[in-house]
Amino acid sequence: MRKVFLIASFIAIFTACSSTDDGSKTGGDSFNRSTLLTHWADNIIIPSYQNYSNKVTAFSTAITDFTSNPTIENLVVARGSWVESYEAYQQVMLFNVGKASEIYFKETTNTYPTDVVGIEQNIASGSYNLELFSQFSKQGFPAFDYLLNGLANTDAEIVAFYTSNANAAAYKQYLLNLITVMNTKSNAVLLDWNGSYRATFIASNGTAVSSSTNKLTNLFVKNFEKDIRTGKIGIPAGVFSNGTLFPEKVEGFYMKNISKKLLNAAIQSQQDFFNGKSFSGTTTGPSLKSYLDDVNAVRNGQNLSDIINNQFTTIYAVNETLNANFSEQITSNNAKMIEAYDALQQNVIYFKLDMMQALNVTIDYVDGDGD
Repeated sequence: MRKVFLIASFIAIFTACSSTDDGSKTGGDSFNRSTLLTHWADNIIIPSYQNYSNKVTAFSTAITDFTSNPTIENLVVARGSWVESYEAYQQVMLFNVGKASEIYFKETTNTYPTDVVGIEQNIASGSYNLELFSQFSKQGFPAFDYLLNGLANTDAEIVAFYTSNANAAAYKQYLLNLITVMNTKSNAVLLDWNGSYRATFIASNGTAVSSSTNKLTNLFVKNFEKDIRTGKIGIPAGVFSNGTLFPEKVEGFYMKNISKKLLNAAIQSQQDFFNGKSFSGTTTGPSLKSYLDDVNAVRNGQNLSDIINNQFTTIYAVNETLNANFSEQITSNNAKMIEAYDALQQNVIYFKLDMMQALNVTIDYVDGDGD
């Protein structure tokens, strides 16, 4: 009888502990993961990659036109297409699963700061293999940033690198090689999703660490923490270097006025995914938000999903005060960059501690920040 009483007492205590007010779930988990994964695949991920592929195809055409006829007008068109493609990339960067992970899609597309010395060495030698790990920082959008915006101070001087420079042919060939890699990888990822991977992704609807829901939820948190908070703000603002500033390490360094645009595009994509907003923008479906609501995740008496969305509002408000040129912002008033970092960090806490606990999802990536 005593054993039965102890077991009953343990169950009662465990139940009370699992009904805490710190972001844990207070209800059972009966959420339909198959429906969630289907919505993610069909209404968010595949349309996002399709849009990205379309933008990269247009960018490829612009690069081909520029290398065939290097004029200021064609440079401006190529540069504009680069911006559109770069923004579209922010909408797919967190979906690093399947073929994207296999072919190092993220690493070859947006490793920054770009290796200017290495790029110039590649161009001068004419011998390089862009599939090597050592070449990740010599390609992708950051490399295009240098080659379209950073070779000189004026458009006329930049065009001269592709016309009258002794290595003009090599510069043009490098642009063509870079866009070929980008186009090939974009098409490969989209083809995979439109092929067998969609079914594989949806079928992995369990609760194991390797399941699609758990993997993508981890990628959602990792992307927000590592690629957005740390990469776009923390590292250049000196958060991880005892206050030593690195204004040259911002995203879009050579373009000068695109850093904030890319930051906000990435954050908006994260929030839209969190809320299950379809890429078309007309509907919402099953999401991390609805999953949290389904398990009654709360913090301090308020729905955790509402707290997270309210923090997104705070993040946008803080970002609004930032200069479009993050290098200039860091140099002139880095305190505002730290404020932006802190605003992002608060949602990192809500995601990593509260959300992951409520959904019973284990962090599967190395965390060295002490969060």
